[in-house]
Amino acid sequence: MIGDIETAALGVRDELSAPARPARVLVHGHLALLTEGCSTCLARRWQAVRHKDLRDALELGGDTRAAGDTPYGVPFAVDFLRALLDTGVGEGVLQVDLSTLRVTRVPLVPDPECSACGSEVADARELATIELVATPKAAPFRGRNLDDYPLNVEAFANPVCGALGGGLWQDLTSLSTSPAVGSFSLRSGRYLRETLYGGHTDGYRGSSRVAVLEGLERAAGLRPRGKRTTVTATLRELGPDALDPRECGLYTDAFYDANPYVHRFDPDRPITWVWGWSLRDRRAVLVPEILVYYHAATVDERFVQETSNGCASGGSLVEAVYHGLMEAIERDAFLLTWYGKRPLPEIDPQSIERPQARMMIDRLALYGYRARFFDTRTTFDIPVVTAVAVREDGGLGTMAFGGGASLDPQTALSAALCEIATDSVMVRLRSGADEARLRRMVDDFSRVQGLHDHPLLYGLPEMAEHAAFLLEGGPGVVPLGPAYESGDLRDDLELCLKTVTAQGFDVIAVDQTSPEQRDLGLATASVVVPGLLPIDFGWLRQRAPYASRLRTAFRGAGLLDRDLRDDEIHFVPHPFP
Repeated sequence: MIGDIETAALGVRDELSAPARPARVLVHGHLALLTEGCSTCLARRWQAVRHKDLRDALELGGDTRAAGDTPYGVPFAVDFLRALLDTGVGEGVLQVDLSTLRVTRVPLVPDPECSACGSEVADARELATIELVATPKAAPFRGRNLDDYPLNVEAFANPVCGALGGGLWQDLTSLSTSPAVGSFSLRSGRYLRETLYGGHTDGYRGSSRVAVLEGLERAAGLRPRGKRTTVTATLRELGPDALDPRECGLYTDAFYDANPYVHRFDPDRPITWVWGWSLRDRRAVLVPEILVYYHAATVDERFVQETSNGCASGGSLVEAVYHGLMEAIERDAFLLTWYGKRPLPEIDPQSIERPQARMMIDRLALYGYRARFFDTRTTFDIPVVTAVAVREDGGLGTMAFGGGASLDPQTALSAALCEIATDSVMVRLRSGADEARLRRMVDDFSRVQGLHDHPLLYGLPEMAEHAAFLLEGGPGVVPLGPAYESGDLRDDLELCLKTVTAQGFDVIAVDQTSPEQRDLGLATASVVVPGLLPIDFGWLRQRAPYASRLRTAFRGAGLLDRDLRDDEIHFVPHPFP
């Protein structure tokens, strides 16, 4: 209680697992939170942006308790809170500093997992269907422009109850783009996983909006947020209704032997499954939850650790599936190139038509980087571009890699360029800051353990020799290729599906759209193409070097008259971010 106002204390119980308790005033220390919305949503959002130490104490258990009545319940504070309540709080949340009576208003996004007002539904076969509806383009390969979404950045990034963390950090020192970066944390057992997200455009406003869209995409892909998983069974029990995860690649026996906490896949061991949609066969398919939600399954089920590869968002499922498929094709093409040690045709920079891209290349040159681009198409006639920023003087920050895929080659190149424009300068700084640790990886690849280790390692000059097959002595220079034009994303997606399925691959899409995204008119999909090379991070976790596709793809594409031999495989960590 504060005076005669009934309140509920924050920071004394785990709001993420506790039952709902309606209250118009929530108090923590000298701060009071008032809302006319759902106080349970507010309490959950508040806890999710607290410091790790408080979250661990609340969520893992311990002796956390209220220290006593608040000392801030003095008469003038009580009168002030009562006046606010009588007047009406209005939209969002009012945070009142009881020591100064300063009031801050922030928006509140409802939590779909809230025990009081949550909107989760049970996953079911009938929810898996994806209809490819007409999707006219408003922007290149997008159904809507970025500014068309009713997106309030502060609602997702604020220190009181931000749905995607406590705020965005704008890098005012960046030399190439205007990055905005944020983070949020989700718990998996005793581990609190921090997830970064960001936007990298030429303006901070645009970067902030892109960052929130990416953060929503990451949150949707970490674990189901709109649908509750309902199927737990063995592969053998499910039979043809399920995707055999062995088609997507597993780790080597040596890895499982050395890491007994990661269990080999067993068709007779029950695991959790979610419903997806085969775009080739037009039928519902069960997919292992761990292959499409990379933070959901328990440790006992985690026979692989997937990433966000193939996850994408858009203004419709058609748009999301198209971009998810492009990412899967891009990563497959690059991994074939890297581990197959295949030289690529270099793209003539004079064939780049977009003024913004040419200006970005010139800007990189000002900072000592030469931007180079390579035609990475291998088995599919869909443009894939690998970009490499090469530091001209060979110093730290030696190389940065990026990729893009699109039916339009100019768009594919621009996507790859955007990645290296930001990463090249950052790799220079971060490689210098972490140089001692990175240099130990040069002679011991097993030390390459996390996602960021891969691109940072290639900030060292010593790693240049491993990319020489790509950067030196390629088969020649080629133009970027003619522009691709169409008026509807459905036509683009159907063309790509025809190209991929004609070679015997299925394309399975899982609708990951969260309620927060649906309210904004967004959709997110995870696209799985069994048989394409999967990207992994951590040298000992690599599946691609051992996959049959790496050995057969060049023969199938007419680039070799035989399968690739094991002694020809480039057993060096890939440099992709």
